[in-house]
Amino acid sequence: MIRKSLGVAAAAGLLAVAVAAPVSAQAPEDPLGVVTIPPDEPIVIAGWGALSGADASLGQDWINSMMVAIDDRGGELLGHPLDMITEDALCTPEGGAIAAQKLASNSTIVGLIGSACSDETVGGIAALTNAGLTTISPSNTRPGLTDPARGPEYDGYLRTAHNDLVQGAFVAEFAYDTLGLRTAATIHDGSAYAEALQQVFQDVFTSKGGQVLTAQAVQKGQTDMKPVLTAIAASDPDLIYYPIFTAEGAFMTAQAKEVAGLEDTVLMGSDGMFSSDMVKGAGPAAIGLYLSAPAVSGEAYQAFRERYEALTGVQPPQAFHAHGYDATNILLDAIEQVAVQGEDGTLYVPKGALREAIYATEGFEGLTGTIDCTRSGDCGAGAVAAYVITQEVVDGAWPPPLYEG
Repeated sequence: MIRKSLGVAAAAGLLAVAVAAPVSAQAPEDPLGVVTIPPDEPIVIAGWGALSGADASLGQDWINSMMVAIDDRGGELLGHPLDMITEDALCTPEGGAIAAQKLASNSTIVGLIGSACSDETVGGIAALTNAGLTTISPSNTRPGLTDPARGPEYDGYLRTAHNDLVQGAFVAEFAYDTLGLRTAATIHDGSAYAEALQQVFQDVFTSKGGQVLTAQAVQKGQTDMKPVLTAIAASDPDLIYYPIFTAEGAFMTAQAKEVAGLEDTVLMGSDGMFSSDMVKGAGPAAIGLYLSAPAVSGEAYQAFRERYEALTGVQPPQAFHAHGYDATNILLDAIEQVAVQGEDGTLYVPKGALREAIYATEGFEGLTGTIDCTRSGDCGAGAVAAYVITQEVVDGAWPPPLYEG
């Protein structure tokens, strides 16, 4: 089992001790196959997910974190250079399927980080699992991806992101208990993420005594939100909860302020909208908007952010950079644990053993908390918090402040 994180040790200013792979005269056998890495050739890991379009910041946020984790180790592992490749999956099931097929056909890849959007995983995970590969997502939150009853095509899938069973319940409790709201409307965009999250919210909110007066839907790529908002205004809810993504979230937020009857309605989104790009798109209408997103803090996290900004030249644009860093370190630690060194310097990474080592992760001290992975792939340790968009955020400050009452 994996209990360490060299990356977190580096974040705390500690000395990371190099780990040598055991030496064997012959390549190991593994039912899922073995990745063979000749002497002086790189260990290849891949990051896949939304890297272009309106949701690009969701993937780029933790792709940058992968770079930090690799840099923390001096760009090498077990005497081999570390090489990272990326594949854009467009935040759609179709994009996920295409990206995963391409990655599955690359025999040099040892392990993966991703995807960014739950829909990408739905479309692509079977191809990766069937190729013997294992991926760890920093930002997928759909409950079904780690449901104990999930199918065998998900054997190659884990995540460090929280489960929306947690986030949906948090939003419902925040709305009912903290804000004192009693009626709500929900909006989803047809994605696996949004449909599941609004349903969890609805279930918990109504169980507490609240009423969901109407449940509406929009499409990804839609720009005119006024018909849906006008329909919602007729029911006069205290809250509109719309856990959608960056572009559509910006249109929804901006146009809600223009619909009669919604002037005093509370607006709330979730981590799919937790983006400086969303705030830019919505403009001043975003002031007062609540967002649920991961709560990460502490000295190690602050040190990581400093390295992130120094290495990339940008602030983290989204909510899952710490989760990406933890996922990458879990993967790299697992590679160290199972790799076998040939007498000529060739490195062998058995893919089945690697998968089992990742699933056996226990007591991993990450930026997001102490991580223990379940047999259905949930490795999320972090809490969820509520943030509020202020004038300072609209003026360019990021991230938004935590809600403090």
